[in-house]
Amino acid sequence: MARQTTALIYDNLRLVDADKLRGLVRTGAYEGYTGGLARGKLQANVVIVPRRFASDFHQFCVRNPKPCPLVGVSRAGSPLLPALGDIDIRTDAPQYNIYCFGEVIRRKTDIIDLWRDDFAAFALGSWLTVEAALAEKGVKLRRIGYGKASPKFRTRIQTSHVGPFGGEMVVSMRPTRRCDVDKVRALTARFPHAHGSPVHVGDPSIIGIRDLMAPDWGDAVEIMAGEVPVFWASSLTAQDALARAELAISITVSPGHMLITDVDARADAGTFKVY
Repeated sequence: MARQTTALIYDNLRLVDADKLRGLVRTGAYEGYTGGLARGKLQANVVIVPRRFASDFHQFCVRNPKPCPLVGVSRAGSPLLPALGDIDIRTDAPQYNIYCFGEVIRRKTDIIDLWRDDFAAFALGSWLTVEAALAEKGVKLRRIGYGKASPKFRTRIQTSHVGPFGGEMVVSMRPTRRCDVDKVRALTARFPHAHGSPVHVGDPSIIGIRDLMAPDWGDAVEIMAGEVPVFWASSLTAQDALARAELAISITVSPGHMLITDVDARADAGTFKVY
């Protein structure tokens, strides 16, 4: 019943503006998934680390822009991200994962009581940003269903290692009609701040994925007749690197529960002022 109620609320929020939607999240009135909400606005993953690791994590993003497109960075100790809107990073995502030495130990709808003066927050562009743009151009992606997350896989593609952060690239997979692949490549390439064009199309074994029905994260999705698997770099790469680093504490948003910003989804990535 709770899931049905949340799904109904989700459907009613599809046309709500980004600032009003953040207000609902901030007050705890909405705690669900953000895919398909605030169309036309950039959605962002969030990573929060202690200041002593901030420089290394920043460089990790800079050296791995495909999976970790950096769109915002807070000043140490500040929970605000003014370059992305009237945002308080402690309250404005629907759900957060709390890591302790690489393990998720809690999930919370706000992190006010955990915030520290030495925290730095990083916002990474999310693929959820481009879903509406594809729909506007006639590309119909098969819906996975409310409450389910797109499948994500760890690959054999190595990231550039910085300090304690490194590991393999994580990718998301979305079944795409074979006739739409070229259009999807061209359209998503226009959104480098949301992972850009696919990193691979077709045979998953080429990038080290053994079984499409056994994702490392998210829910399995079957490839139907006339479809091919298309893989995009995922900001879960950053969360996986964070887990591998085994910091005493770090925080991310939960998968699918992104921060919705006031930034136009079509903004040129070169225009972002991350501080």
